Amino acid sequence: MFFEPGSSSLSSSDRWVYHVFLSFRGEDKRKNFTDHLYEALKRSGIRTFRDDDELPSGQEISPQLEKAIQESRISIVIMECRDTIGQIVLQLFYDIDPSDVRKQTGSFAEALKVHEERFKNEKEKVYWWRNVLEGRC
Repeated sequence: MFFEPGSSSLSSSDRWVYHVFLSFRGEDKRKNFTDHLYEALKRSGIRTFRDDDELPSGQEISPQLEKAIQESRISIVIMECRDTIGQIVLQLFYDIDPSDVRKQTGSFAEALKVHEERFKNEKEKVYWWRNVLEGRC
């Protein structure tokens, strides 16, 4: 799904400074996939905020980064923003079979087990992630 620059679905308003907030963790994605996506969005005239500083896992995001997220019409991919501030959220799958995500098999099953251990005192968070990945939310 792509939007035409200036279309009503991405028109400027007082609330949206950026059309898209783009942030991915991981060196390979940041230097390959994310760069290509960012350049394609930019060439299309889509105002995109790209987080250039890699946020280490488990660290809090800065107030400036949180502001950029809230000022973006679309996030790729932060699911909480869909519910809390009404953003459109696009799920992108890079080098993975989307059925592994939805069915939570393969590497996604392993990652969720790690998260269940890491967030054992916040089980509702992992339950919510599972529902989102299955397409229930």
